[in-house]
Amino acid sequence: MNRGQHSLIPYFMVAGAAALWGAIGLFVDKLYQTDFTSVDIVAFRVSVSAILLWIYLKLINPDLLKVSWRDAYLFFGTGVLSIVFFNWSYFTAMRETSLSVAVVLLYTGPTFVVIMSRIFFGERITKNKQAALLFTLIGVVLVSELYPESGEISMYGLAVGVGAGFGYALYSIFSKIALKKYRPLTILFYTFLVASLFILPISDIATPEAAEKLMNPVNLVTVIGLAIFPTVLAYLLYTEGLKKIEAGKASITAMTEPVAATFIGIFMFGETLSSLQIAGIVLVMLSVLLIQQKRLR
Repeated sequence: MNRGQHSLIPYFMVAGAAALWGAIGLFVDKLYQTDFTSVDIVAFRVSVSAILLWIYLKLINPDLLKVSWRDAYLFFGTGVLSIVFFNWSYFTAMRETSLSVAVVLLYTGPTFVVIMSRIFFGERITKNKQAALLFTLIGVVLVSELYPESGEISMYGLAVGVGAGFGYALYSIFSKIALKKYRPLTILFYTFLVASLFILPISDIATPEAAEKLMNPVNLVTVIGLAIFPTVLAYLLYTEGLKKIEAGKASITAMTEPVAATFIGIFMFGETLSSLQIAGIVLVMLSVLLIQQKRLR
């Protein structure tokens, strides 16, 4: 493998994580059909992920479970302020506005990452980043079909939608700090552990009704799949990629998520693409190439 190919690996890891995140709708849709609430689904996602990661770390390297209590704020940041808050805000925005509006508001996240990365890490806001952000936001609008009349958006809906973008961005920021001391697997485990401790008391997944639903093998496999693919594996790829590239660039590269979600909609749910949606996909892809321009030279 030559040097140029090696330098692109972190970007492929982040893009792969984004593709897995884009597939989350397959699992969530199935669980919604079983009448689980959004809070229940988030609780399943983080708690099962925490259990799987604990088993895995115990088997391969128990030392990765060691952390300092002084760093608890980092895992509160990734687990509660990011994972729990982001998911709750995102699902609420879907209900208060619409799916397309919620997606666009969610992807204000890279803007927050670039700004906070400038404040906390001193990362430059280059012209490439500015152009990539612009192309990406326009592309997401086109892919999400926000351009038709979508009705009046309430201030509450707007606030929780932008809140989802902010919560989404916080994972990049807190993870970047935590990576100075801990391995990605350690960060992931404590992220999901803290998130679980926070959300389990307010969910209904420990009730007899939830247990009865999980007796269905399809539901059980869906919950485990939700924990493995768009959660543990996706966040591991993203966090590993984040070790080698700037948080702002990683977040923009992860904008391939809505593109992945669109293709899943086409092939799994029989949705069709308009010419404007295709144009949006091209813009998102161009933005990813744009931020890698220096590396490709």
